[in-house]
Amino acid sequence: MTILSSVIWSHLLSENLLLLGSVLIFAAMLMMKAGEKLGVPALFLFLILGMVIGADGLGLKFEDHELAESIGHFAMTIILFTAGLETSMEETKPVMASGITLSMLGIFLMTLLTGFFVYLIAGTTAGFTLPVCFLFGAIMSSTDSASVFSVLRGKRLHLRENLGPMLELESGSNDPMAMMLTILLLQFVTNGNPEAGSWSQVLSSAGLFLLQIGIGVVVGQAMGFLSKWMLSKIAMPSGALCAIFILSSGFFANGIAGFMGGNRLLALYITAIIIGNKAKIKYRKEVISFFDGMTWLMQLAMFMMLGLLARPSQMLTVLLPALLIGIFMIFVARPASVFLSLLPFKNLSARAKLFTSWVGIKGAGPILFAMAPVVAGLEGADLLFNTVLVITMMSLLVQGTTLRPVARLLRLSYDEDPAAETFGMEVPEEMGMLRDHIVTEDDLAGGATLRDLSLPHGIRVMMVKREGRFLVPHGSMQLQAGDRLVIIMGDSDD
Repeated sequence: MTILSSVIWSHLLSENLLLLGSVLIFAAMLMMKAGEKLGVPALFLFLILGMVIGADGLGLKFEDHELAESIGHFAMTIILFTAGLETSMEETKPVMASGITLSMLGIFLMTLLTGFFVYLIAGTTAGFTLPVCFLFGAIMSSTDSASVFSVLRGKRLHLRENLGPMLELESGSNDPMAMMLTILLLQFVTNGNPEAGSWSQVLSSAGLFLLQIGIGVVVGQAMGFLSKWMLSKIAMPSGALCAIFILSSGFFANGIAGFMGGNRLLALYITAIIIGNKAKIKYRKEVISFFDGMTWLMQLAMFMMLGLLARPSQMLTVLLPALLIGIFMIFVARPASVFLSLLPFKNLSARAKLFTSWVGIKGAGPILFAMAPVVAGLEGADLLFNTVLVITMMSLLVQGTTLRPVARLLRLSYDEDPAAETFGMEVPEEMGMLRDHIVTEDDLAGGATLRDLSLPHGIRVMMVKREGRFLVPHGSMQLQAGDRLVIIMGDSDD
């Protein structure tokens, strides 16, 4: 049966790759729609879909971890770049210190606490040395940016105490930190003397860690401001070309940082933040729409690919220790690292820190980092990889599905005012802001015409919507209660 299914899948892949891809995307969309009703994160469903069509399911074999790691890192660059581009510095600035502290100190604390716990329960039985257990802790230390952005923004969860920007900043900036720590520990385990632990090697690794951060920051800032200058000088003929240019700027920062020995993802993320906040993007709405679409495609492809790599039959062998480690991370290691990291920040309530502890969602990041030991040929790497898969699925299912009720329980969520209805119209930023207004009986008390509204200086009505019809406004137009006006607010020369 296995041979027959392999032959069938080989034929499908060679002759009907586009057909197969489209069917999988359709299936993913249907699963995502069902997941919204059940409250299950879409990323968890994409992972399950990959497992269903994989070797232990329908029989599609994919075992190239090196190729998967390359594709996964490419997908992460798109996801992280989009996250940086949509990060508002105005909202993030008040929580910059707490977010960065959480993403850096929190990573080290999670690595230490998780590493010690893994050594206690599996160090002797699995034959893992303490440095290998710390490597596992580093792999699992980050809050995954794709998962957090997908859950927070997908559920439109609005949080008090400026928690939303802080959590997004943490998840966006701690993936690069976790990746660097994973690489350094992997080099220490494979090239060093893990049993004795050379202090000179530890100090060298710490220096290299700081150097990578410094180069990443410098390259990211330089490329960000260079891109801002180029966008102001080059007239882009369309939103699509503008989006491609911006994406190329991120790739360039990523490549230059890597060439100089810096952190690629950090440089890319900082470049995106500067472009998104400092540059005047002519087609901003089209550009953001382009990156949102790319991000969803990357997430779908990456999680399905990771699902293909998963072997449920092998995951069952590590189920019990993986669940114990996952429970420890969710209820002990993450809260401890959050409360210790945020100890100096008295403006955050205990409820806010408790909710931050719950938003330690794992996702593609830890699974991708877990591929590094497999590619490097580390003994026991398959065991680590399967354990990471179980914990990630547990985190997505337990934490990802309960963010909204936990936020309500802690009285940290609120309902946002409905977004302005602008009927798809868009104006350049320098012209002003689009807003909508529903005409009331009080508005008509001084007269029923548009002229009688006596609008403040700098406000103009662009469109009137009445009973599904769009009307061009003029001064003598008779307004009715319930009419929806699209107005532009900006400077005027009269």
